[in-house]
Amino acid sequence: MRKRSFSPLRDLPALAWLLFAVVVALAHPLIPDFRWLLLHAFFLGALTHSVLVWSQHFATALLRSPTNPTGQRIRLAASNLGAIGVITGLLLGRWEVVAVGATAVGGAVIWHGADLAIRLGRALGSRFAVTIRFYIAAAAFLAFGAVLGVLLSRAPSEAVHARLILAHSMSNVLGWIGLTVFGTLLTLWPTILRTRIHESVIRLARRMLPALALGLLATVVGALLGRPEVVTVGLVAYLVGASMAAFLMIRTARTKHPTTYAAFSVALGTTWLLGCIVTVAVGAARGIPGDIAPAAAALRSVAPLLAAGAGVQILLGALSYLMPVQLSKGPASSRAANAAMDKGGIFRVALANAALVLYVLPTPSTVSVIASAAYLGCMVAFVPLMVGSIRAARRHAPKPLGEVLAAADGPGSPPTRPGASPAKAGSGVGGPVASERRSAPQLIAALGSVLAIVVAGVAVDPASAGVGRAADDGVQPNGRVETVQVVAADMRFSPSVIEVEAGTELVIEVTNEDDAMVHDLVLATGDGTPRLAPGESATIDVGVVGTDIDGWCSIVGHRQQGMTLQIVATGSADQADAHAGHGDAGHAGDESEPPATVDHGAEPGDDFEARDAELPPLPDQDAPVTHRATWEITEEQIEIAPGVTQELWTFDGSVPGPVLHGRVGDRFEITIVNNGTMGHSIDFHASQVAPDGPMRTIAVGESLTYEFTAQRSGIWMYHCSTAPVSAHIANGMAGAVIIEPDGLEPVDRSFVFSQAEYYLGPEGGTVDVDALASGDAGAIAFNGYVHQYQFDPVEVAVGERVRIWVLDIGPSRATSFHVIGEQFDTVWFEGDYLLDHGGSSGTGGSQALGLQPAQGGFVELEFDEDGHYPFMTHAMVDAERGAHGVFDVGG
Repeated sequence: MRKRSFSPLRDLPALAWLLFAVVVALAHPLIPDFRWLLLHAFFLGALTHSVLVWSQHFATALLRSPTNPTGQRIRLAASNLGAIGVITGLLLGRWEVVAVGATAVGGAVIWHGADLAIRLGRALGSRFAVTIRFYIAAAAFLAFGAVLGVLLSRAPSEAVHARLILAHSMSNVLGWIGLTVFGTLLTLWPTILRTRIHESVIRLARRMLPALALGLLATVVGALLGRPEVVTVGLVAYLVGASMAAFLMIRTARTKHPTTYAAFSVALGTTWLLGCIVTVAVGAARGIPGDIAPAAAALRSVAPLLAAGAGVQILLGALSYLMPVQLSKGPASSRAANAAMDKGGIFRVALANAALVLYVLPTPSTVSVIASAAYLGCMVAFVPLMVGSIRAARRHAPKPLGEVLAAADGPGSPPTRPGASPAKAGSGVGGPVASERRSAPQLIAALGSVLAIVVAGVAVDPASAGVGRAADDGVQPNGRVETVQVVAADMRFSPSVIEVEAGTELVIEVTNEDDAMVHDLVLATGDGTPRLAPGESATIDVGVVGTDIDGWCSIVGHRQQGMTLQIVATGSADQADAHAGHGDAGHAGDESEPPATVDHGAEPGDDFEARDAELPPLPDQDAPVTHRATWEITEEQIEIAPGVTQELWTFDGSVPGPVLHGRVGDRFEITIVNNGTMGHSIDFHASQVAPDGPMRTIAVGESLTYEFTAQRSGIWMYHCSTAPVSAHIANGMAGAVIIEPDGLEPVDRSFVFSQAEYYLGPEGGTVDVDALASGDAGAIAFNGYVHQYQFDPVEVAVGERVRIWVLDIGPSRATSFHVIGEQFDTVWFEGDYLLDHGGSSGTGGSQALGLQPAQGGFVELEFDEDGHYPFMTHAMVDAERGAHGVFDVGG
């Protein structure tokens, strides 16, 4: 096989995408929806580039017909630029950019498939031509998957989104990647093991491809039609084809045992792939008849394993074999390159897969975090090892004949044959025997590392592992184990009371059956589930129960809405003592940090800038216009007063959310993308629509497009309407829509002030729902920051006509907007004028605009002289808590 020289466009992009994926993984707490970005960087970036490169490489070897190098370079450039475009467009919410990027990727892959088909037709005949047919079929599925990806970027309805995401993922992962992998392993697997290809490979391959391709086609069609039974049948057929490949791999491995990192990595990666397919098939079967959601939920749960367990391991395993072979020159060079690439190979592959198992098992979160870091370290080690392998290949490359003869003539220099290392020529560096001898110590080291991960994780967070818990309260175990199924839905646990005989070991299996909302279950002992997306399940091993234990959903506000559970220990020797112990257990693990407090004498830094309150005038228009926007729901650490930060839930990163501004008759199309960690929704008071569809809760990672036509004027509130609504509003999820009345006179300046309350949680925490329930607001603010327009006053000029729009976001307290030193000659409240330019007498005035929560209006005035005019709510306690600012007139 012809050796390859270095080519940046061919050899660097896959490595760049992998490094980008590592950066995303390390920075994931700072990246909204990082899982999506990580998966696309790997599958669309690294794997797609690698498939384009290496499938052409194998096609050239098998067909003895090289591709046009210029065409290959264009395809690689288009694919990588297209992948960048897809990711950029989705991050920006611009489906047009996504469409351009997907077209570039799809076009490159279609060209790739057509090139392979043409060369296959011209080839004189090859035993392994069937492998090329795998590649052609894979290209067809990727092209279709790209079309589905563009449709997904248009933010379809929730039901359509679930179908599209399943079909899109199956086309790309099982089609583009899966077919390529299984087709390549027909010849690559025996080559990695350095053994002959079995005679039955071609016969089985001809059966494999129809089973895989037709099974996948049925899966995709079933997903698009929302028919889980068709998806199940399709995945079973696909598994039949995949099992043929597994059978060939096992039979070959029995002839020549794997000894290298490359072999073990490819084998275990294929095992993870098969396991993930089985999981999705089981999920699809659970949805029969007519519910595609369990299949989509199963896909979400295994998506990280499809990437980390299957994709990364197969890719790095294959490259660990192929790169030394292709970059070496001569036997000694090849042996040295392979030995360098295989350093610590057994340790790396064993630790990486053990870490993945720890990630899958219901281990404490700290164990999962440390295991993930260990896995990442094993994978990143590929980069320095690859560099070392290249250097070793060059160092042991054959020397020119002149240099060899000159060295032979030198004093004391023994003759050395070309291509042999002076010290290790013919020594069999990195051979099978040496690898087998190194296996046992490396496996022991990997096992020790796994134990260290578990011990470290438990030591960091012993409560999450159940260490030191008091569930048994000293009761002797009775040897019985009881498993209870608990369903989380509609703000309730069912059953909400679990009675278990004292001394019994209790296991709780929790399933979230809500359509869109995230839930969890935590117990007073410190045990609990992770956050569960709709359709997901988790198990809590409570242990031996000897006393009553309280449980609740820890999502903000859910406990207060009634999501509580109680475990009652019955039949204990001292029931009274057990109930006395319940009082303590009910509070264990439920203590919170003290709430943050606002120092109203503190000032922000010199670089502080208040949120711009000015409302730009609407442009002239002859007919109604359409306003389009895409908002991401995110969770942000935001400073709300000097030195006080809260974790707020935001519409598009700001609190309050963006201001929408239009006229009666204008149309609004607002796409909401939920990149938070729980379900959210939106209710536009400016709309007149049935709430069933557009106001539904949006699941994590999903999106919704809310469309309405403004039929009436007003300053309208919008807010999250997911229960508990008060908590979602108080934690930042609200804003204003201003629809101007017909004939509204122009003014010189226009401003918007939205008043809202903060019920402060601990520093950096979320809303205190108990304080919210009691009405004990820790701060009040205009436009999200306490006293901000006192620190950075609003500047206007003497004589300017000023309109001030005011909205009371609440969620609970009224306001009475007042400007000290001035009077309003115009007051517009909830859609009509209370006072218009002094009223009927022309001399009437108003001192305040009173608003209840969710009410709004505007006032107008002109400042007669220079000075500083405070504005505030005349509910003085609230003004002193932060609802206060200053107009700087003429300053």
